[in-house]
Amino acid sequence: MSYKIKLEIFEGPLDLLLYLVKRDHLNIYDIPIAQITEQYLQYLELMRLLDLDIAGEFLVMAATLLQIKSKMLLPAEEKPAEEQVDPRQELVQRLLEYQKFKEIAETLRQMEEKRQDVFKRPQPDSGIPREKEVYFEASIFDLITAFSTALKEVPKELFYEVVKDEFTVEDKIHTILHLLLQTPRILVFELFEKAKNKYEIVAIFLAILELIRLKEIKVIQHRHFDPIEIIRNEDNILPYEQQRKVIS
Repeated sequence: MSYKIKLEIFEGPLDLLLYLVKRDHLNIYDIPIAQITEQYLQYLELMRLLDLDIAGEFLVMAATLLQIKSKMLLPAEEKPAEEQVDPRQELVQRLLEYQKFKEIAETLRQMEEKRQDVFKRPQPDSGIPREKEVYFEASIFDLITAFSTALKEVPKELFYEVVKDEFTVEDKIHTILHLLLQTPRILVFELFEKAKNKYEIVAIFLAILELIRLKEIKVIQHRHFDPIEIIRNEDNILPYEQQRKVIS
């Protein structure tokens, strides 16, 4: 039984490259192209394994990385050092420009949040305002990293199907929502740790993605690359009976 999800939460290939650079503390001006290409292709393979809808731009970037890698393996041309062009130069420039735009977008988002807090609706249950929790929303690549780590913890076996019948995505969606009725937050790695095999890990992962798409949950980190937690999306909380109708 396959469960294909087309997500709107996917970020682009430059987001993935920036994620890999930051995660491994790489020098963006001197990217180890062989290492970054191998890791990028591993993430694409995981996306294919999960039957996720991969935009063509991801494949174009994969081809670009392989081309840069092959150029760097060729003997250097006999030119003065100042005339030699680094094959990575254009990619580095694109990453730096994209990173700048992301930082500006994040600054604007924070300004918008502060503006919303100026006329914040008072809490009906208490006259004391609650302190706002500070967190980052985890990216799709953070989730894929957690998924990949979980797969390495179980014995190796071949995938003949994305999800077997005994572990359905729908059941895992209901399980996660039920857990969130009992506790305000769930650690993603704990969900994976309780899985019996790889098929169940895949079902849990796809259930998390589907709940994000439905805006039922948020996946958060208190600092970048911290353990990922699942919390309810307070802007979209419905009675559990209605949740079942939404996701069924």
